[in-house]
Amino acid sequence: MASRKHLRSRASAWDRKYSPYLYISPFFLLFAVVGLFPLVYTVWVAAHDWDLIMGQGEFVGFDNFAHVVGQRAFWIALRNTLSIFILSTGPQVVAAIIIAYMLDSHLRARTFWRMGVLLPYVVTPVAVALIFSNFFSQRFGLVNSVLDTIGIDAIGWQSEVLPSHLAIASMVNFRWTGYNALIFLAAMQAVPRDLYEQAEIDGAGKVRQFLSVTVPMLRPTIIFVVITSTIGGLQIFDEPRLYDQYGRGGTDGQWQTMTIYLYELGWTRSDFGLASAVAVLLFLLIVAIGIINFTITRRIATGDGRKKTASRRRFAKGVRS
Repeated sequence: MASRKHLRSRASAWDRKYSPYLYISPFFLLFAVVGLFPLVYTVWVAAHDWDLIMGQGEFVGFDNFAHVVGQRAFWIALRNTLSIFILSTGPQVVAAIIIAYMLDSHLRARTFWRMGVLLPYVVTPVAVALIFSNFFSQRFGLVNSVLDTIGIDAIGWQSEVLPSHLAIASMVNFRWTGYNALIFLAAMQAVPRDLYEQAEIDGAGKVRQFLSVTVPMLRPTIIFVVITSTIGGLQIFDEPRLYDQYGRGGTDGQWQTMTIYLYELGWTRSDFGLASAVAVLLFLLIVAIGIINFTITRRIATGDGRKKTASRRRFAKGVRS
């Protein structure tokens, strides 16, 4: 009898100690198969002379990385990727916050408008790219036609660097602004309404309430959206790939991103070693920018926390005196 109780107690202790790990183990197993293993295998391929047809060749170490970094096309692709990322992420976040604030106000047919802002996200990237590529066409595009009617020379949306980046960034903003607006809307609805009532009693208008109450309360959500937009923006592929009929990022690589450059090395030149080296460098770039974002936002949050603590201490001293 005592032995049975002892076994039951040990089984119960084992269950309390190890059963949580069993419940979460499927996620880690799946991540190891579809996430960690491809990453490690990409590093392995990048360290070899790997051909698409012949397969694995000899071990070359960091030669593929040195070769890629020494190519002018790599730095052009890096410039284009960062440029499109900057032109899309900043305006996208600002526009999403403003749209979310409007949807959170007392609008008629709010459900209709909330569903409407999500429609661009539902549209396939192929359709968006085809529409915008015709929209920004240099000869017969709607934008240049409008500019011509008001006496402005046509802009080389597909031949110049910055205009092509603006056009592709507009595609990204069109697709993702509504999605991020719904994320901000969910965060705004979690803000206590008492804060707005107190601000209104203190004489704050709508703009002041938005800047002093809404935006500070959205800081964790803004950090989340910026990080996810960073990861997605640095891996952009569909929009620049389908921006013209050739899909190579322009005649001189005007909008060739890192992912298109990677695709060209792997499937056009059949060099998986160089393509994997670009993939590893892109991964390191995303990690580096993510760490920078995390560090900056953490310092901002820490600074705000110190300011709040100092103001509370000053207020407490004033009450005591």
